[in-house]
Order: sequence, then structure tokens, then C-alpha cells
Amino acid sequence: MIKLSNINMPLEYTSDELTAYISKKLKLPRLCEKDIILLKKSLDARHKDNIHFVLTVAFVTNDDNAVMKKNRMIKNISLYEHKEYTLPKKATLSKPPVVVGTGPAGMFAALYLAQCGVKPIVLERGLDVDSRKEKVRQFWENGKLDTECNVQFGEGGAGTFSDGKLNTGVNDPLSRIVFEEFVRHGAPPEIMYESKPHIGTDRLSDTVKNIREDIISLGGTVIFGAKFTGFECENNRVKAAIYEKDGQQHIISTDNIILAVGHSARDVFYMLADKDIAMQQKSFSVGVRIEHKQEELNRCMFGEMCDNPALPAADYKLSMHCKDGRGVYTFCMCPGGVITASSSEKDTVVTNGMSYYARDKENANSAVLVSVTPDDLGDSIFDGIELQRQIEKAAYIAAGGGYKAPSVTVGDFLDKKITGKFGKVIPSYPIGTSLVLPDEYLPDYVCSALREALPEFAKKISCFKDKDAVLTGPETRSSSPVRIIRDETLNSVSVKGLYPCGEGAGYAGGITTAAMDGIKCAMAVLGRYTERI
Repeated sequence: MIKLSNINMPLEYTSDELTAYISKKLKLPRLCEKDIILLKKSLDARHKDNIHFVLTVAFVTNDDNAVMKKNRMIKNISLYEHKEYTLPKKATLSKPPVVVGTGPAGMFAALYLAQCGVKPIVLERGLDVDSRKEKVRQFWENGKLDTECNVQFGEGGAGTFSDGKLNTGVNDPLSRIVFEEFVRHGAPPEIMYESKPHIGTDRLSDTVKNIREDIISLGGTVIFGAKFTGFECENNRVKAAIYEKDGQQHIISTDNIILAVGHSARDVFYMLADKDIAMQQKSFSVGVRIEHKQEELNRCMFGEMCDNPALPAADYKLSMHCKDGRGVYTFCMCPGGVITASSSEKDTVVTNGMSYYARDKENANSAVLVSVTPDDLGDSIFDGIELQRQIEKAAYIAAGGGYKAPSVTVGDFLDKKITGKFGKVIPSYPIGTSLVLPDEYLPDYVCSALREALPEFAKKISCFKDKDAVLTGPETRSSSPVRIIRDETLNSVSVKGLYPCGEGAGYAGGITTAAMDGIKCAMAVLGRYTERI
């Protein structure tokens, strides 16, 4: 096959126009649409009077070498090998492996193991995705929090109630496997080529369910309401996993535990410390979520072309370093989305962001986060966790309880005063908000960094100048504040057969990288990871 990149096409281009362009560019007979594979599609909006798509395609010819020779002066052409998706080869284990957690890392670890025929047993402290959605609905509508099944815990992990963004800067062949598995289980096919792929909460929940059903059909077992409470060892090797369900303790004989519990399973981290499992502090971030009108963001980013139906809802990614060197950046930007109530512990407030596939809600929202490093903390491994808790509890109290979130306009935040009202941007947080300055719940160095960063961001995106934009907080769960240390074989350095995995263990930073890490740990269980590297 031939690959041709850097193809500029208008927003309203048709498949006929694309095939005609390729044929003319390479002096080929007219190609058939079915012979063209779209490999990448990105939006170039650098010049608002010339917004267009940039494509990379692959296609079949009768003689690839002849085409290459004839077009050797074109720098964006190359040979391309299209690799068909294949399932991993079968394997055997003497005992079924245990996977703890059904976030992206746990799901993809379990799926890989099931495809290899080793019948994993999957433990999830929360409930299946349908029951979980009902628990979340009750919390958002009535403030009734289930601490074991919520936006953080349950089938699909925290990512289920998010935008389902699959962006990653990691260049690894496993990322394509992750995308192909998502599509195979019901995700939109365009995630294979979009430069900023997303699934959306509404589509992601069905995809998660399909993955679970596939694991079970391949001989795996998925147990919901199963809280991982510990493990047994013999000769410094895992020999059993322990969990509680319905008040009863259960023990599973196993040689391998993939620990993919997510960044909010704080009780698990403390349990591991009691068992002398090596961990360390790591950098993380805290801050707030900012909301703008999506239509105003579209206008800022796309200019007069903002109403073109071919354009997606505009997004952004910003970062800077403050004068003292501290980093501030936007994260988990949700076009046309809402802010979610994401607490997992009683009497705390935690926010996150979520979009449906259509991204058609009134507001755009994004986390604006300030880096926290071990230098900001004490000597305890868990000082980061306790800082998160301190912020979440302070926010709950400052907002008046009832899981309302503290919220304020950007203008009031920068002026350090409360005027007593919102402007044109109304907070989307579902349980309700109270007017509160972030200074009442965030550390001084975080508020100082935010006040320095927002005017700088406004120099890049003009709607950040809008004093009616809203800050709602706190955002504390962007990543894990601890890392469970593992060796080059992905085993814990403390116990063989225990595989710290994914975002909660400190080895991923989003859905795609977490899923990739799950596959890597599954490969390690089967002795294939060292072969891979």
C-alpha cells in the first residue's frame, strides 16, 4: 500500500474530492473510495480565514513500487504496511490470575488474559455500569453518596464518567491495539483516525459493558461489589487474593494479582503500606475547573467560520510556568460538557468533567491545575493523599455542606472578592454551588499560581479574559499522589506476582495509557513482557 500524508482538504470535502485529489497528485487512474483507508484526520485552525482538515491516507495500487518511483520527488509519500488486527496467542497458567479493578487498566488486562485462555478473575468494589449509573444519578439528584459505587468506583473506572478522551503522546504499537479493541466493542470507528479521539460518556458505558461480556464469554469471571482487602504470600510470592463481598471474606488461590485499583482507592494504598509494599511520593496536581460558553469558545478559536457545521466543538490545551517555576496547565478539557460531582468519601467535594459523544451542552469546561511536588509535602508517603483530603473536606465545609461545590466568577477570583452573583455563565455542577473563593479551600501557592496563570492564558485564548467565566472546585483527582514501585518485569519490588498497574499505581495518565499499561501487565503475567522489550 501507499501512504500519502499532509493532504489539505476543505471542511466540506467529499470522498469524491479526496479520491480525485489523490489521483491527480500522483498521476494515477481514478481510485475507488473503498480502496482508501483514512489513517489520520486533524483540524488546522491556525489561520481563521483558512480552517481546513489535514489528512493522511493509505490506498491500494496495482504496482506500489512503480508509483513510488514515479512520485519520488513528493516528500509526503511512502510505502505502508496495513496490519490486520489479531488476537494474542493462547497461554496456560496453573492458577487463574486475579485482576483488581475494572478501569481501563484492569479491563484491558483482563481482556488480554481472557483472550489468551487463562480465565482471569476480576474484582470490582463498585457495581456494573448500569447499576453504577443509577447510583450516580441518585447522588447528583439527591446528594445520596454511595462510597463504594460512584464516579470513582465501579465498572469502567473514573473514565466512564468523563469525555472518554483517548489522546496520548505515547508512541507505542499497543495504543493501536487499545483503539481497535474499543472499536471492536462498540466505540465510534472514527477514533482510529481522529487526531483528538473521544468516545463520550454515553457511548463509553456500552463499550465497557461489551468488554466485560467478552471477558466472561472467554471464560473469565467478573465479581462486582468485591472489595479487595489484602493478599497472602509465601516465600515472598503471592499465593492468594482476599476480598470482601456482602460482609463475607473470600480467598482466591492465585500466583498473580494485577493491582489496577485507580487513584482514589486510598484504603488500598494504606493496606499496602501495612504489608511493607514499597511506595513513594510522586508529583500530582490540584486546582479548579473553569467554564466558558461553548459558543464563545468556538468564536475565539474559529473566528467567523465558527458556525460551520463541519467544525467540531472547539477545545484547547494550555500550559505555563509561573515566575517561581511552578507549572499550571489545563487538563481533561470537555467541549460542550458538564462538571460532575465526583466524591468518593463522605462530606467531601470533588469535581471532574464529562461530555457526551455529541459535545453539545451549553458550556465548555476544563481543569486548570497547579503542580504539587514532593517538595511541597512532608516525609510521609501519604502526605499527598492527606492534602487531597484536606482540600476536599475544606471545600465541602466552605460550600455549606450537602455536596454543593464552591464556585466563583473569574472576575471575583482575580479581584479577591465576592460580588454575590453569577453572570452569563451558569455553573453546570449538578448538585448546586455556593459562592466561595478558592482561597477558602486551596493552598495559598495554588491560588497564587492560578491568579498568575489565568491572565497569561487570556493572551492565547481571548475568552479567558471573560470575567463571567466560572471556577468550580476542587479538582484533586487528576492523578495519583503515590507510586507503587515495580521492577523491569513489572512486578512489585517487594512481592513477586503483584503487578502495580495503571493510573492509580502511578504508571499512566489517561484512558489510553492506562489501558496500554494493563496489557503490559497482562503480558508480564504470561512472561511475554520481557520478550516484547
